[in-house]
Amino acid sequence: MDVTSVLELFGGVGLFLFGMSYMGQSLEHLAGNGLERILQTLTSGKNKVIGTLKGFLLGLLVTGIIQSSSATTIMLIGFVSAGMMKVSQAIPVVFGANIGSCVTAQLLRLGDLGGGGIILKLLKPSSFAPMLIAVGAFIIIKSKKQRAKDVAGILLGLGVLFMGMTFMEEVFAPLKESEQFRNLFTSFSNPFLGILIGFLLCALIQSSSAFVGILQALSATGSITCGIAIPMLIGQNLGKCFTIVLGSIGATKKAKRVSLSYLLFNIIGSIILTIILCILYYSIKPEFLSSIMNRGNIANMHMGFNIFTALILLPFSEKIGKLTGKILRDTDEHPNAADFRILEERLLSTPGIALKACSRVIESMADRIRENYYLTVDLLIEYDEKTFRKVEENEDYLDRAETALTDYCLRINRNRLTPDNILVVSEILNSISDYERIGDYCAKMAYTVKDMQEQRISFSPAGINELTSIMSATKKALETTKDAFFHDDEKKASRVEPLYDAIRRMREVIQTHHITRLQNGTCSVPAGVALFDLIQCMERIASHSRNISLHVVKRIRGDRSFDEMHGHALDPESEDYKSLQEYYMNKYLGPILQTED
Repeated sequence: MDVTSVLELFGGVGLFLFGMSYMGQSLEHLAGNGLERILQTLTSGKNKVIGTLKGFLLGLLVTGIIQSSSATTIMLIGFVSAGMMKVSQAIPVVFGANIGSCVTAQLLRLGDLGGGGIILKLLKPSSFAPMLIAVGAFIIIKSKKQRAKDVAGILLGLGVLFMGMTFMEEVFAPLKESEQFRNLFTSFSNPFLGILIGFLLCALIQSSSAFVGILQALSATGSITCGIAIPMLIGQNLGKCFTIVLGSIGATKKAKRVSLSYLLFNIIGSIILTIILCILYYSIKPEFLSSIMNRGNIANMHMGFNIFTALILLPFSEKIGKLTGKILRDTDEHPNAADFRILEERLLSTPGIALKACSRVIESMADRIRENYYLTVDLLIEYDEKTFRKVEENEDYLDRAETALTDYCLRINRNRLTPDNILVVSEILNSISDYERIGDYCAKMAYTVKDMQEQRISFSPAGINELTSIMSATKKALETTKDAFFHDDEKKASRVEPLYDAIRRMREVIQTHHITRLQNGTCSVPAGVALFDLIQCMERIASHSRNISLHVVKRIRGDRSFDEMHGHALDPESEDYKSLQEYYMNKYLGPILQTED
């Protein structure tokens, strides 16, 4: 093998890796966010066994689609870090991901096809790879639809992958007759040396699929025996962990636990298989160890190792999760989980106390929302990444609080509920949904400010003054709503709807003013888009605050017939309502109209 052959080999490996990566990215884009939603929501069942099996099958399916166990593991790390999934739930998915990553090797076995007519020859990768590349490239160039381009990317990536495989085979082809080459592989007959070579090469390439592909290409020389392939495949199972280990450096403990479960899967499996191999090699010495391997044999053995390991370890998923926690001194509990401890199971039979516990969690939600609103105001004044991350942390808490509270309220013993308690349950269930939506809009405002920072967008002085006025009004709506909810204050609850009317009118006026400034050239289109997003969020925050105030009114009055969707705390035609509306209009809308004059 001369220098040119070595360069061609590197080129073939490069094409293989590029094709596999491009195909995986295109598959992931085609699937969209569905893969993440599936992983997030479908890893639990009515019992632990069903949940474990569902997680395992989902890991297999998702990794089979995107062809990257690392990508699947990274998704899991994100879910676990965010508290949306427990480590024990993620582990079966990790086990399934190891098997799903074997699909590429199964595709490459098509290279064994040959003879038997023109149809079988056309099915060989060397025959149809150029056609896949041509069709994929043509669609990418001509099509304007992203979905069509993603499909073309899959074809193109698959074609490049097979082309890289063909290049590697052509480099290795002359070695079939080389005595030195055959002697080199004879030296790998020591299983521990084969494991070391497999580990080092896979860690260097950082792709188990690429390593197995190279081994499959080498099998065309007729020098790869079962006794050589098995140790090298065991080694690659260890080497592929190198990428995951590197990716976990500097991560949270929960992220490291997911990485550690991936590592333990492959270490335990490799140890078991090495023990079996040593018994076979040094004691029994069966004849099949000397049999010549082809692409299909290697693909089957690669998948078989992972299936074998998964079948052994899958029943112990929960224990492996606990083991990772002990090693890294961590638990499945989220940092904010202490806030939810008051929602105790034993209180479900005493609705009055259980509902008080719910109110305490809702109060914590209201505090986080209020904090997020103030933090967003701070971001508008001076952007700070630490402040933005705090907003994200609070938003994560609000999402989990809504789920926990809804589940808890629905499990309260209905037979023990008094008429008053029924109204309270109704108020809580409706209010937590509105509070969560308010939290969403606060987070959306923060993301808008972040985009403004990245795009260097700023508002005109008039825009800033108008924004300040509507922010003050929205802040008043939030605080009034909170006081009404937690102090059973119907009078304050009655003030929120007239205030919402003023905020809605402010949004309309600000939009009109901005259009005028846009026509005068004193404001830009990007700034206008950001301004419209912010004031729309504030109007929606006020709208959900009004909803909460009406829930409060219904509960305080004890009126089950009160229509929260269309009802009013005060008659809009009454003097009290009109007086409050005029007050808020003068206080918050007045300064904006004066600026216009």
